[in-house]
Amino acid sequence: MIEFKNVNKTFKRTKALDDLNLKIETGKIIGLLGPNGSGKSTSLKMIAGLNRPDSGEILIYGNKPCIDTKKDIAYLPEIDYLCSDMNIRQIAEFISSFYSDWDFNKYKELLKVLNLEENMIIGKVSKGMRAKIKLLLAFSRNSKIILLDEPLSGIDILTRDEIVEAVIRDYREGEQTIIFSTHEIAETENIFEDVIFMEKGKVKLSGNVDDIKMKYNMSLSEIMKEVYRNDI
Repeated sequence: MIEFKNVNKTFKRTKALDDLNLKIETGKIIGLLGPNGSGKSTSLKMIAGLNRPDSGEILIYGNKPCIDTKKDIAYLPEIDYLCSDMNIRQIAEFISSFYSDWDFNKYKELLKVLNLEENMIIGKVSKGMRAKIKLLLAFSRNSKIILLDEPLSGIDILTRDEIVEAVIRDYREGEQTIIFSTHEIAETENIFEDVIFMEKGKVKLSGNVDDIKMKYNMSLSEIMKEVYRNDI
């Protein structure tokens, strides 16, 4: 269980999280949805231990974010952090040296699934390829929690499909929690078990996807539009 208890976070004059209360169950794929600036990225960074709340409390399996919780978390940031001079093999070897849960067998399998070659120079591949490399590095670990911050942003629809398929393929149901932040849900709504709609640092709507669809008799995409029109 991941819990936010009355969490507030302000950057200069911008209120990123506003008295946020939230519970995220273990062992599911959760869609963290909302427009840019709604608090999605800040929430993921809080879970990863990269930002601290100004007030309130975050608990991961009952503990505050610390070294012990970080070892169980794989975080894929929205920003492109990859070193352009390295090839895939070099950056994989570098990152694997930091994590005891790195799985080279998974790494090799995902290379094939994502149509990547170890000798690809990161600075010479497309934005879509770089997105797939980031996913490769996150999912090559046997992490209990995987945080994906806008992994589909700005890439073509075919690459999006490959990324979504890789997420589903690697997911260990009941054992692993994947929090998938996005404001584009056309390609992802069928993989989410629970969803959290955020706006201005607060939860606008949350719950089980099937229950929400049944209640409103709409697709998740349609519900999202209504949520941010303030009709739900």
